[in-house]
Amino acid sequence: MLISFPSMNEVTVPHARGGEKELFRKHVDTGDNQIMLGRLEPGATIGPHTHENDSETVYILSGTGRMLYDGRYEPLAAGVCHHCPKGHSHSLENTGTEDLTFFAVIPKQ
Repeated sequence: MLISFPSMNEVTVPHARGGEKELFRKHVDTGDNQIMLGRLEPGATIGPHTHENDSETVYILSGTGRMLYDGRYEPLAAGVCHHCPKGHSHSLENTGTEDLTFFAVIPKQ
C-alpha cells in the first residue's frame, strides 16, 4: 500500500488531546494502523494521554522538542524515535524555534 503524504491535504486539529495551539496532520487509517505525518509549530503541544488499547511509535523528522513519557521528559530531535507501549502515557511538546515534524504509527491491538 502506497501512502503519498505530499498529495494529501493537511488537517488542523486545535488543542490536540487538550494541548496548546494546533496540530497539523496528514492521517490515514488502514483498518490495522493509524499512520500520520504531523507538525507542531513552536510552543504547540499534544496533551497527555494514555494508550489503553494501542501503542504508538513516533519518529522525529525535523525540529526539537520533548516527550513527557510516564512522568519523565525525553529530549527529541531529528532522527530520534519514541515508543509508547500499550498502558503507558505520553505528551509531545515543540520546545524549539522551528516546526517539529514527525511520523507516527498507532497499530490497533
